[in-house]
Amino acid sequence: TVPRTDRWLGIGLAVLAAAILWSARSFPAVPGQKLGAGFLPMLIGVGFLLCGVALVLRSLRGQGYERDADAPVIEEHFGSSAVIIGAIVVYIGLADRLGFLIVVPLCLVAVFRALRVGWRPSLAWAIGGTLLVHVTFYKLLRVPLPWGVFRPFY
Repeated sequence: TVPRTDRWLGIGLAVLAAAILWSARSFPAVPGQKLGAGFLPMLIGVGFLLCGVALVLRSLRGQGYERDADAPVIEEHFGSSAVIIGAIVVYIGLADRLGFLIVVPLCLVAVFRALRVGWRPSLAWAIGGTLLVHVTFYKLLRVPLPWGVFRPFY
């Protein structure tokens, strides 16, 4: 049933969050910056933990699982999971050679299309999200992402 699936997913997210929080606390401080290397992983760990707890609580209360009899049944689409995993593998394999700014938009468009998002929103979110993440890491956090075939242009 759906509540049981959410319960196990929530427990899995909470366990993953605990592992992230445990390992991120040992990350070193970054000289000249107020926030250390563990700040972003800790923030992600807290987010995962909150989502995991929310899923478990929701499954225990059984909320959000009522279905309108007139609502269309959405067929399950397992291919999107394979595309997401494939996009991660492609990023790991090609990011250093081609660069973040080339690989990430392509991977994001593939994932959005697999999740049945239209072409225009897929392209807009892929390009906008890639640029936002790149600027955030490169300018604000001072963490360079792989340039690949590009040279730094700013």
